[in-house]
Amino acid sequence: MRFLKPRPQLANLAGIPLNADSVRTLFSATQFRVELLRQIAYAKQRIYLCSLYLQNDEAGAEVLAALYAAKTARPELDIAVLVDWHRAQRGLIGEGKQTGNAGWYQMQAKEHASVVPIYGIPVQTRELFGVLHLKGFVIDDGVIYSGASINDVYLHKHDKYRHDRYLLLENSTLANCMVDFIRQHILSSSAVHRLDIGGIPATRSIRAEIRSFREKLKRARYVFELPQNQKRDNPPVSGLSVTPLVGVGRHNPLNQIICQLLAASEAQLTICTPYFNFPLAVTREINRALKRGVKIDIIVGDKSANDFFIPADQPFKMIGVLPYLYETNLRRFAKKHQLEMRNDQLKLHLWRDAGNSYHLKGLWIDQIYTLMTGNNLNPRAFRLDLENALLIHDPEQQLAQQRQAELDSIYQCTTQIKHYQALEKLSDYPPDVRKLLSRLSRIRLDRLAYRVL
Repeated sequence: MRFLKPRPQLANLAGIPLNADSVRTLFSATQFRVELLRQIAYAKQRIYLCSLYLQNDEAGAEVLAALYAAKTARPELDIAVLVDWHRAQRGLIGEGKQTGNAGWYQMQAKEHASVVPIYGIPVQTRELFGVLHLKGFVIDDGVIYSGASINDVYLHKHDKYRHDRYLLLENSTLANCMVDFIRQHILSSSAVHRLDIGGIPATRSIRAEIRSFREKLKRARYVFELPQNQKRDNPPVSGLSVTPLVGVGRHNPLNQIICQLLAASEAQLTICTPYFNFPLAVTREINRALKRGVKIDIIVGDKSANDFFIPADQPFKMIGVLPYLYETNLRRFAKKHQLEMRNDQLKLHLWRDAGNSYHLKGLWIDQIYTLMTGNNLNPRAFRLDLENALLIHDPEQQLAQQRQAELDSIYQCTTQIKHYQALEKLSDYPPDVRKLLSRLSRIRLDRLAYRVL
């Protein structure tokens, strides 16, 4: 077998050796839910769940009940659930005044004798300017990595699902370093508080602690022990490995690696993002890759598959303009690159499956690198949210079959856009959308929306 050397930009990136048999890809939200509940039920040592939110709905209740059952059966289990501080204390966007999930956590805590601590993580003093977007569930020595949060639609509990990526890795070094990061850099902070017990402080009373916490997070890194024969300054050029990455704020290490991956592409680059709104640095690297002759596939959700999309038969809310903003961005990009699209060097794929939604993120580079991440590859992810990722280096093509199977499953629900005119324009949109987009454009608030939403 021909071994492929790591790209020069990434040659010094240390990785944790992996056994191919310990890596498994799932292809549906239902499989993800079943596997998560199964692993919780059989956990023996620890369960650490990081999620934007754990929702008060049927799927969320099922997961929380499984955690309480596991803790009751094995009191020695080390359990911690981490959710975003702000998201847990408010209702759903556009649904009016609600109590949020924190009140439900406290009710559940009172009903159970065992303790399942749920921590609110305040990445910023206001949700608009940064949230906990850290992904990864650690159960014993295994890691379940997905961009999904915990609720009915992400876990396909009923008739609708939100499609994501789902990767299972059994590796004690990776699991340990992810848990160590949580303990050392997050749970130790005075800005972090339990949400399952009363006496939650007001955000305004801990603003100083939150700002200090954010500054410390900017310097935080995943740390792991390498094998004796692998020095950190001279990693091997062959062998399957995974590198955990984390970052918050501008120019963080994760952002830099994403740009280096794009810059390292030589033949084939595949990108998944649910919200077509690339940061300038990503757009620049895509343009450079096209000039190098790299073939690029971009898989993005159709506006109707966006989680903010509001069907025509429902009352319009301001948040419902976002899918149209993203489509406007996509149409502008397609128009600029019509020549590359005509030559099939650039392929734009729209994902759509009835009334279901699309939440896939990540990169595939030259069949050598695969990036699993919750990062939306947008300005918000690059500037505001706490993000992480797992970068898999596979120079011996040990995971080639899994990698292709995942891509094939994604493409099943896509349509290739051959011309920018196949995408709707402003005049095609519903009246409420046209009116709001025109108003935003006149006062240039659309540019602000692209940066923070």
